[in-house]
Amino acid sequence: MSLQSVRDFFAEHAPDIEIIEMNESTATVDMAARVHGVEPGQIAKTLSLKIKNNIVLIVMRGDARLDNKKLKETFGAKARMLSVDEVITATGHPVGGVCPFGLENPLQVYCDQSLNDFHEVLPAAGATYSAVRLSPQRMAELTDAKWIDVCL
Repeated sequence: MSLQSVRDFFAEHAPDIEIIEMNESTATVDMAARVHGVEPGQIAKTLSLKIKNNIVLIVMRGDARLDNKKLKETFGAKARMLSVDEVITATGHPVGGVCPFGLENPLQVYCDQSLNDFHEVLPAAGATYSAVRLSPQRMAELTDAKWIDVCL
């Protein structure tokens, strides 16, 4: 269902974007970079966090790490990563396939400035073997994302 919800999202909002399906898992940044032939930073990883009572998604370059101090300054509270079950319930996507497209529930999406180091990034597409290629700006537009700076 998750991959299908992403297909439906792109059919409605961006039919020019093709979903890339691979025969190998792309569930981790390193696996995805190897399979797609790009550097790890170009993989756009999506983190699912709970901040206060809100679940948010933060999309950032694959080789970046969250800076807890910046995160707390930006959101005014500490954040915690969701459990595997919480991720699936909130997004409808499996861990390793989480992306800001075709979500089970409406969630606020944030794009970290680190994505702008690349003209094109590859976020997952709802499954551990799928992705899309697009510019960070297009991803932010399609998901109504807000730009933030929360990485080291």
